[in-house]
This record gives sequence, structure tokens and C-alpha cells, in this order.
Amino acid sequence: MKAGIIPVTPLQQNCSLIWCTKTNKAALIDPGGDLDKLKEGLAKTGVELEKILITHGHIDHCGEAGVLAQELGVPIEGPHEADRFWISRLDDDGKKYGINGQVFEPDRWLDDGDKVTVGELELDVIHCPGHTPGHVVFYNADAKFAVVGDVLFQGSIGRTDFPMGNHQDLIDAITQKLWPLGDDITFIPGHGPTSTFGQERKTNAFVSDYALS
Repeated sequence: MKAGIIPVTPLQQNCSLIWCTKTNKAALIDPGGDLDKLKEGLAKTGVELEKILITHGHIDHCGEAGVLAQELGVPIEGPHEADRFWISRLDDDGKKYGINGQVFEPDRWLDDGDKVTVGELELDVIHCPGHTPGHVVFYNADAKFAVVGDVLFQGSIGRTDFPMGNHQDLIDAITQKLWPLGDDITFIPGHGPTSTFGQERKTNAFVSDYALS
């Protein structure tokens, strides 16, 4: 398994490109915009895009996912259907943030405990509500790697003041669903640098063991 980050939109959202080194099949996780930049990344790595995966329905994460899926003829998987509310307002949110947004219907809504495949890679789907009600995390146990969207950041956590956000749900999702995966899990957040669960358990002002003690 290999992974790369392609920042997109004025909000510098981390679109993740992951691929199976055995099959050269790839997925883009959260292709929110800047489609030419994403296509350049695909061409540069020489991988074959198999699908698009979505962590949650905010504009910077999926505003142009439907456009890209249609152009390249690939399916969209995710997020959890509880984020239908956010996806339904992509057109309006796009105007608000100056980002192109187009409503889409995923080919597959995801639930906690589901699995998605990329080539021969298998990713576990972990439903982590709080930032949005339908937010999911993608986790590969073999690589000790996760793409967490806007659930967790280096030194911070996702905002919960948006409609349908819930601070306690987010704290519970992080501590009860992510921490048990192990301190040695490296994660790509929706914005900013990568980190590990162990580092955040030590130093994160919101969800470190010390902060929650």
C-alpha cells in the first residue's frame, strides 16, 4: 500500500490518493475540488483509479466528487447515509465558500463495520459521528494506517458547531473507536500534517489522556 496527499480547494483539504502496489488500483479519498490537480496526480503516479471514497459530506471534501466520478466513470462509496443532509446542500454551500459544489448520490452508503476494497487492499469502515453525523474513517490494519477526515487533527479535533454536530459524540468516537486501534497508527487528517494516534493521546489538548483525565 502507498498513499499520497494532494491539497485541494481554498480550504487546503487533504485529498488522499491511496493505491494497491500489487494491482496498481487506486482510490481518491475526499476529492473536494481542483480536479485538474487531482488528474495530474493520478497521471504522475501512473495508477488506475478504481473508486472514490468519501469521509463526510462537507463541501471541501466532496464538492466535486460527483463531477469527477462521472468524468472518469468510477463509483463513489461513502459516507454514512446520515450525511445525506450535507450532500443535499452542496450547491448552496459551494456558493457560500466559493467552491464548486454539485449534489450527488453515492453508489454505496457505508455503515460501521463495512469494508471497502482498493485492488487487493481492504479498508475497515469506522463510523465516527460528531463533526458530522455520517462521518466515517477508513482504516487498514496491515499498514497501520487511517484516513480520518475531520475527526482528528495534529493537536486538535473537528469542529462541532456546524448543524448536526455533537461534541460529546466526537470525543466518544475518538476515544472509543480510534484509540483502541493502537498508538502506532499513522493517520492522514482532513487538513494539516499527519500524526499518530499515540502522539495525539500524549499531546492533543482535546483528547489526550491527560486532557480527559
